[in-house]
Amino acid sequence: MATKKASKKSTKKAAKKSTKKAAKKSTSKKSTARKSTKKAAKKSSTRKYSPSAGKNVETEMREMKAGKLKSGRSGKKVTSRKQAIAIGLSKARKAGKKVPKKRS
Repeated sequence: MATKKASKKSTKKAAKKSTKKAAKKSTSKKSTARKSTKKAAKKSSTRKYSPSAGKNVETEMREMKAGKLKSGRSGKKVTSRKQAIAIGLSKARKAGKKVPKKRS
């Protein structure tokens, strides 16, 4: 009984894969043409973070590695690299440097 179910599942998977591959081949030609037109319309990229904001993050990372960086209210030592970066970016925001808005 179990072997029949397993064989049915494998044949269904194989059928789905073959139809997906055929669908991908037909759409791949269309997508390449669209991509080339989008690249031409795309504007030049600008900086998201100012160089001085990067320096803020850099100093916070140094403090963390030295064991001097403390978190806000609790005053505990920061051990996470991500948390150190977040502290550096928030200080840069408070200083008015060019940093994207905080995600909610």
